[in-house]
Amino acid sequence: MTRASLDKQPHEVASMFDRVAANYDLTNDVLSLGQDRVWRKEVAKAVGARPGHKVLDLAAGTATSSLPFAATGAYVVPCDFSLGMLQEGKKKHAWLPLTAGDATRLPFRDDVFDTVTISFGLRNVQDTDAALRELYRVTKPGGQVVICEFSEPTWAPFRTLYMEYLMRALPPVARAVSSNPDAYVYLAESIREWPDQPTLAGLLQKAGWSKVAWRNLTGGIVALHRGTKA
Repeated sequence: MTRASLDKQPHEVASMFDRVAANYDLTNDVLSLGQDRVWRKEVAKAVGARPGHKVLDLAAGTATSSLPFAATGAYVVPCDFSLGMLQEGKKKHAWLPLTAGDATRLPFRDDVFDTVTISFGLRNVQDTDAALRELYRVTKPGGQVVICEFSEPTWAPFRTLYMEYLMRALPPVARAVSSNPDAYVYLAESIREWPDQPTLAGLLQKAGWSKVAWRNLTGGIVALHRGTKA
């Protein structure tokens, strides 16, 4: 297969990300028009990492997303199921404890982390419910989850323009800058199929998380969901 189908077989998705690892950070910057940097800053604020905290950064890719947490003095574990991404991350950030792991079967004990976070990765997991339960399992009581994911723009005219960009403009741009443009066709399709903000909040509550809330970024293109483990 040249790209993962929307039934998201784990080996296909992992293989797809292996092939985009080399130019992944640059491609994201171009395709999001630089907004990915803004979104990641908001994630860092929501996580509120500090010295002594243990943070799990799931779907960390090349571990670029883990750097703001590490900079606070927190102990951060970048975790991803794409070995290609982890190998690329190890070249850049050899001092970080990059770890291979599947979101539905995490290689960590119960009640380990103060915060678990996943940015733009939950959408790629085969079983969303299982992943949210696993995140709950490895979080300490009183700890939190922070999820940053593409979502549904709240203003209808903007939503229409956004979907036009995803399905028409994104693939040709990806062909110009990505090592595997078909992966970004999958990206556009997976965003279109992903649940909206209230639906994801409901899935978090179903998995056991309490005090679930979300905040829209960039008009709802991205939503930041949070929850607490009682």
